Amino acid sequence: MDLGIDGNAALVTASSAGLGKASALALAAEGVDVTICGRDGSRLSAAADDVDEAGSGDVHPVRADVTDPDDVTRLVDETVEAFGGLDHLVTSAGNPPSTTFLETTERQWYQAYDQLVMSTVWTIERACPHLRESSAGTIVCLTSRTVTEAVDGLLLSNTVRRGVSGLVQTLSREFAPEIRANSVLPGLIETDSVVDLLEAGVERGEYADYDEGLAALSADVPLGRIGDPAELGAVVAFLSSERASYVNGAEVPIDGGTIRG
Repeated sequence: MDLGIDGNAALVTASSAGLGKASALALAAEGVDVTICGRDGSRLSAAADDVDEAGSGDVHPVRADVTDPDDVTRLVDETVEAFGGLDHLVTSAGNPPSTTFLETTERQWYQAYDQLVMSTVWTIERACPHLRESSAGTIVCLTSRTVTEAVDGLLLSNTVRRGVSGLVQTLSREFAPEIRANSVLPGLIETDSVVDLLEAGVERGEYADYDEGLAALSADVPLGRIGDPAELGAVVAFLSSERASYVNGAEVPIDGGTIRG
C-alpha cells in the first residue's frame, strides 16, 4: 500500500536504537526525509547509515538529549532547516529503571518525568508551529502498554507514562483538524535491550539458551511470540500517513493481544 507520504519530512526522537529507530526506518522506507537523534554519537552514526539505506529520502542525524529543552529547540530548528519544513513528529524515549515504590528516590521521579513527559512536551511545543504549516501534520507518541495495565516492577513507567497518554488525548482535540495526534502502546518487542536482557539471563543460567528465554517472555502473549520492531514501525508510518486521515486520538496497542482490558 502506498501511504502517500513520499517526500514528506519527519522528526523521530530517541531514534538511534530501539523503537524510535524502528519508526525512523519505516518512515524512510516510505520515502520520507527523516531526522533522527540520540546522545551516543557512534550509535547515532550507525543508525543514520541504516535509515539512509532503508529508503530514498534524506536522513539528518542530530546528536541531542531530549531532556534538555535547549537541545530540543536546536533539534527542531535543524530539522526544519535541513528539510524546509516538518510534516510528522514521532516522540520516543527510553525506559526508566525498573524499581518499586519504596526503593524509588525523589530524584528518580523527577528524572522519569523529564525523560518521558517533559521531553514530549518540549518537542511538541517546538514542532507545533511547523506541523500547523503542513497540510499533513501528525504526531505519534510511543508510550507503553503500561499506560493501560500496570506491570510489576515498572513503577515509573506505569505511573509517569500515563501523563503522555493524557497529553495525546488532549492535543488530539486542541490541535484538530490541522494536526492529528495518536499514540502507540508497545508490549514486548524484540529490541536490542530485550536481546541484551535475554542474553544476560542465559549467562546467569536462568535460561538454557536464547530461544528458551524468548519462549518464557512470550508465554503470556496470545499470539505466542514477542513483536518485531518493524511491526511497530509499520503502524507508526500508517498513523503518520493520509491512509489514517480519520484516525485521531487513538491509542493503538502493539502487544500481540497481551492487554486484557
